[in-house]
Amino acid sequence: MATRKEAKGPSMFETFQEFKETKNIDRTTLVSVLEESFRNVLAKMFGSDENFDVIVNPDKGDFEIHRNRVVVEDGEVKDENKEISLTEAQKIEPDYEVGEEVSEAVDFTKFGRRAILNLRQTLASKILELDHDALYQKYKDKVGTIVSGEVYQIWKREVLLMDDEGNELHLMKGDQIPSDTYRKGETVRAVVKEVNNENNNPRIMLSRTSPEFLKRLLEAEVPEIADGLIAIRKVARMPGERAKVAVESFDDRIDPVGACVGVKGSRVHGIVRELQNENIDVINYTSNIQLFIQRALSPAKVTSITLDEENHKAEVYLQPEEVSLAIGKGGMNIKLASMLTEHTIDVFRVVNEGENDEDIYLDEFSDEIDQWVIDAIKALGYDTAKEVLSAPRELLIEKADLEEETVDHLLEVLKAEFE
Repeated sequence: MATRKEAKGPSMFETFQEFKETKNIDRTTLVSVLEESFRNVLAKMFGSDENFDVIVNPDKGDFEIHRNRVVVEDGEVKDENKEISLTEAQKIEPDYEVGEEVSEAVDFTKFGRRAILNLRQTLASKILELDHDALYQKYKDKVGTIVSGEVYQIWKREVLLMDDEGNELHLMKGDQIPSDTYRKGETVRAVVKEVNNENNNPRIMLSRTSPEFLKRLLEAEVPEIADGLIAIRKVARMPGERAKVAVESFDDRIDPVGACVGVKGSRVHGIVRELQNENIDVINYTSNIQLFIQRALSPAKVTSITLDEENHKAEVYLQPEEVSLAIGKGGMNIKLASMLTEHTIDVFRVVNEGENDEDIYLDEFSDEIDQWVIDAIKALGYDTAKEVLSAPRELLIEKADLEEETVDHLLEVLKAEFE
């Protein structure tokens, strides 16, 4: 019987060296891909690879190929790939007989440059495909977790980061905190937002504006959250400006708000700095929606709340001096409270006893106020002058989509009626 001999050449060794260090593919899979690539090339050359043994060793960068053929009588060879004449077989080993199987080493390099190039292209294509699959699975499992990347390229609408394995991470403009600044080479932290895999080409999208980013930062800073003693129930953010976080404790001895904030804000200080001085309000979560809305509007003190559970709306009544606190600068506090509680919140001033009870319908002011303005205000549910005067100015501007000057003129006309 013939002795198996290793067959390899310098260019083939280079081929193996190039692919054996693939970063995301395990050894077993790599061996399988290498073998499959050899078999694809052999099948193209000989019409079939069934009678070939392919042994690859990516660790050493070598391989062996053996072709198995059956010995037949001289002149009876019908398939040169699977059969060998007795005379040719006995040149390999003189004691071969008809019917026996001949296994001989094949020198792949002798098939020529085209065969080697074909193999390299097949290998490159398959390994790139596997590499993309592995990258997709790796980051698909990391969605919602924080990763770090080094700034590689900065564009107007996107910052390109590289992880420690050289994979590209994309941070789009809309996922950047407005006051973020980036310098090439610096390390940036963000949460994995999603992983797109169109045409098997993974695109890893990050976010620094996602509520999930703040949630993960808190989990890293507060041991009680990691230990399961405190749960983060809701997070609402206006990135770089302000955030509200609702937390709940499973241990009566632990104050969840105090644990999250830390002594003199020590636990949130680093998070605030990471989020470009985003002011973080931490409140106690409750399933009592009225109480939850009341806490969400802090620091304002609520007098009473009327709920419309079906439409997720709430009318909140406050003393006049509390209204501006409830709304907050630029309407930020009420917006965050609405996001946190998932309720549309409208605030109203409480009308105290002793005030003039007489009221006037808005339509009676049509000689001084344009009808389209009256209609816009009535569409909000305000039909009388006092109802409008009890509503916050900022709310009228935002909800009725009116110019500030238009609302101020409206309020002046209505106020003058009661002076």
